[in-house]
Amino acid sequence: MSRLFQPLTLRGLTLPNRIAVSPMCQYSSVEGLPTDWHLVHYGGLAQGGAGLVIAEAAAVLPEGRITADDLGIWNGAQAEALARIVRFMHAQGAVSGIQLAHAGRKASTPAPWKGSGGSIPVSAGGWTPVGPSALPFDATWAVPTVLDEAGLQGVIRAFADAARRSLDAGFLVAEIHAAHGYLLHQFLSPLSNRREDRYGGSFENRTRLLKEVTEAVRGVWPERLPLFVRLSATDWSEGGWNLEQSIELAKALKGLGVDLVDCSSGGLVPRAEIPLGPGYQVPFAARIRAEAGLPTGAVGLITDPEQAEQILAQESADLVLLARELLRDSRWPLRAAQVLGAEVPWPAPYARAAKGPVPLRQALTSFTQPTP
Repeated sequence: MSRLFQPLTLRGLTLPNRIAVSPMCQYSSVEGLPTDWHLVHYGGLAQGGAGLVIAEAAAVLPEGRITADDLGIWNGAQAEALARIVRFMHAQGAVSGIQLAHAGRKASTPAPWKGSGGSIPVSAGGWTPVGPSALPFDATWAVPTVLDEAGLQGVIRAFADAARRSLDAGFLVAEIHAAHGYLLHQFLSPLSNRREDRYGGSFENRTRLLKEVTEAVRGVWPERLPLFVRLSATDWSEGGWNLEQSIELAKALKGLGVDLVDCSSGGLVPRAEIPLGPGYQVPFAARIRAEAGLPTGAVGLITDPEQAEQILAQESADLVLLARELLRDSRWPLRAAQVLGAEVPWPAPYARAAKGPVPLRQALTSFTQPTP
């Protein structure tokens, strides 16, 4: 039997297969609320056969948005609007997840198709970002306000409150976003964290905020449901966060109730030299899995069913997460099942198409009814 289509049980939840939709920002929200775009987008991905669909980064605070068009989970109206989408995903047989996020110093930027990057100033409708230290992401980005103790406690509460709202909306998996150069990653890396208090300096101090956020989220997230953390396993930059530190952090996260590490990389500094190629991040998932003893998810230019199958067969990861490939082909899981010889049901209205092309006369006969 194909490993890709074997169930995966984490705590009291079983995913029907090991294909997950990676969180991908849509920049299509209004005041943090999902729109019809989100219903169609996530509904289509759920129909496509993925076992787990993780909704895009949802900001836990308004100032934690990457752009003004980001999805949010900082109030009850957002959770209520998301509940409809969650119900539809579940009706298609997919498990729903949500990524909880705070952009930190990378906040207040234009959506990718609305500008060329850099910060939007307050005078133009932006806001002042926050971070561990007064270090901007790049020359055209705003200098962040340094979070003090009260601000840090507010961030921790915001993540926990967002987890409660996510549960109210019906999500079954929560993922804490600590990757791609956003706030929690900024605290992890010595390249962005120059603090001299208990949240900076040593490995123990730089990992403190993520661990406190994890404890707070796990404290409200039901014991029966799994909790993921997304990490950038390396900054791809000398003197930055690296794989060895990620392994040590994963060991600590396991003890705090994390069930899977979603292993990505990069995003902290501009112009990092990243050796892109098919499956280029899979070795991170393999090492964290082996050395931290924690299930992992593999990401990064995974496009072929055989490639995904091999990752699992080699025990490099427990879950395969796809992103851009699912934007190109939302039915990729159904196609992969055919390639790998797995039996996966298509949505009932599409089931006749699953058998492939039929002669035109037969197709017309099957889709029309005689006039009485």
